[in-house]
Amino acid sequence: MTIAFSLATTWTPAADGEPLGYGIELTNDGDQAVSNFQLGFSGPARIDPTATLENGVLLKRLSNHTLIAPPDGFVLQPGETWTSIARGLSYGLRHWSDGANTGYVVLSDQTIVPLATAPTKGKGHNSPLLKGAVKFPIPAKAPVPVSIIPWPKSVATTGTRTAPPGLDLQPEGTDASRAAAAFAALVNDLFPVEGMVRPASEAGMPVTIRYKDGLSAEAYELHFGENHATVEATTRQGMFYGLVTLGHILRGSKQYPQTFVFPTGGSITDEPGLVYRGCHLDVARQFYSGAEVSRLIKLLAWNKLNKFHWHLSEDEAWRVEIDAYPALTEIGAWRGHGKALPPLLGSGPQPTGGYYSKNVIRQIVALADSLAIAVIPEIDMPGHFYAALQALPELRDPNETGEYQSVQGFPNNSLNPAYEPVYKFVETIVDEVLELFPAGIFHLGADEVPLAAWSGSPLALDMIEKLSGPEMRRKQEAQYNVLGNHHGADEIEGSPTALIQAAFIRRVHDYISSKGAITGGWEEAAHGDAVDKDKSFVIGWRNVEVNAALAERGYDIVVSPGQRYYLDMANGVAWAEPGAGWAGWSGPQETYEFESREGMSENGLKHLLGIQACIWSESMTDRAIFDRLVFPRLSAIAESGWTLPERKSYDRFKALVGTMPIMYGNWSDE
Repeated sequence: MTIAFSLATTWTPAADGEPLGYGIELTNDGDQAVSNFQLGFSGPARIDPTATLENGVLLKRLSNHTLIAPPDGFVLQPGETWTSIARGLSYGLRHWSDGANTGYVVLSDQTIVPLATAPTKGKGHNSPLLKGAVKFPIPAKAPVPVSIIPWPKSVATTGTRTAPPGLDLQPEGTDASRAAAAFAALVNDLFPVEGMVRPASEAGMPVTIRYKDGLSAEAYELHFGENHATVEATTRQGMFYGLVTLGHILRGSKQYPQTFVFPTGGSITDEPGLVYRGCHLDVARQFYSGAEVSRLIKLLAWNKLNKFHWHLSEDEAWRVEIDAYPALTEIGAWRGHGKALPPLLGSGPQPTGGYYSKNVIRQIVALADSLAIAVIPEIDMPGHFYAALQALPELRDPNETGEYQSVQGFPNNSLNPAYEPVYKFVETIVDEVLELFPAGIFHLGADEVPLAAWSGSPLALDMIEKLSGPEMRRKQEAQYNVLGNHHGADEIEGSPTALIQAAFIRRVHDYISSKGAITGGWEEAAHGDAVDKDKSFVIGWRNVEVNAALAERGYDIVVSPGQRYYLDMANGVAWAEPGAGWAGWSGPQETYEFESREGMSENGLKHLLGIQACIWSESMTDRAIFDRLVFPRLSAIAESGWTLPERKSYDRFKALVGTMPIMYGNWSDE
């Protein structure tokens, strides 16, 4: 007896008066007829709770997890296919990766059968589906003689020689020794058989690394001689960056000797244009092992990025070990059929997930520090808290009734600012997290709280009335059981929700400040001016106008518009491209040519800290998709953060970026 199934999904956009259709096709590949079964599936796309389901019954929907069944009495015979069509999605599918990417059948005896799941087919789209990073070929003649990304402030090298086999590092002093050790470890990990660092006995070229007074914090000078080089900087970080530049030049000239040279004279003088050059990683939607996070940090260092924003909590999972609340990881770190968190975003019916132990976090933080990278932890609050509230339901107002939903379709997913036990919990989290992350920054999120949040909580309504009067209370009461806008994040500015969120943010911010730390937040943290501007920064994600306005108001701003710097957005509009599309699309050239300073006044520019790539992980079940979405756009953002606008050149960038390593080694065939 064989029981086996396969799942195929199809997408037909609304057209010519016909409604959209999300087709679900389950084929019985076994030799037994089945009845009284259920079909579960998940992927980024979300079926609306009010959707109609033709030839099927919608049993359960939590965000992107859906459980359906055929009509009563239906029997699926061997070799036959049951087709059901959903009419109603939270957003129309734009790319093949939007559809279901995992599924399972629950038999009548509750046996779970995982499914082979094919990528969603779009009507009228027959092109091969694209995965893997696009390989930018190295031209026979490049616009510049040396290969360096990001491009330095001043390059005045002369001469050429056969590239040395490797570099014999000769540090002078403690900082130089630490920089040399970090660089040697980095290249040995990224390029393990290239022998980039080697002793003189193996023909390593001598490289002196030494202190020079008076340079800025991340600046360096690189001087070349006939058979030696010297790196000079005031700080360990500057020394490390000088070595990274030398490593880029060496690899380019060794691998592509007809295109790039290794100099014999002259110098490079360099420093970054922006002090904050970051990359964010969402580890909640998809889990990345400690080894994967470490690999990404090494790639950030090779791109001279200096901030790693670690997005550790979300509606979909909680990923950091907290001694005081073991349930957060016992329950909140795992997804699966029958668990508090069902299969989401391609995690199958089996228990799936994980979390970072404190020991692993300390190792990663130490690695990052050695590579001149500060690690910024984020615990997103008060919204995006569904997983933690599943683990610790006692954090809810016990008298709250009704349901509200986030834009991603999670019900009642926000910490209640009016419920006093919440603050003991938050303070404990802040204490344990700050102990792990010595950079002294706590990012508290503050994004995408639903407009109707806490509308059924007597405590929250009382708090609103106390802060702003009975009219605001009535306004919030009118949101009771309103599920909200599923086609974009709710705008809450000026609402009762924003009012009590601001009170929550102020109290948490004050506690973070009392610990001597800086508060980070998404742009919504600025609602109501809830954070002290000299003890915080915000990341603007909606658009450039918001970034400019926040900077004008005096907020230190990190620019990360979804339209250009969200690396989950697809590279193009084609169905064959993977990724998200709610903010549009951005290919490598569009990403590279975006300029964070545009639209800012002279006063606003004083508050521009820098820029950040954001790797949101909804689409990243296939790591070949990760490689396609992140590379080479990560290097494009790195160059925009380091290289002054007048020295940027996409023609130069695309000629050099083929030398840069990627995460998993998945290269595109297209």
